[in-house]
Amino acid sequence: MIAYVVEKLSNWFESAERNRREAYLASSTDIVQLEQRIRSLETSGYSL
Repeated sequence: MIAYVVEKLSNWFESAERNRREAYLASSTDIVQLEQRIRSLETSGYSL
């Protein structure tokens, strides 16, 4: 039962983080800014 709850929480946190990254990238104003943001996420380990 505990493993199930931990798995569900993990999935929820991963989904929330993915949505946050996608919103950050989607708010780019042009392709140059989008590429900079992608590069920044890649080098910083996906933390904003």
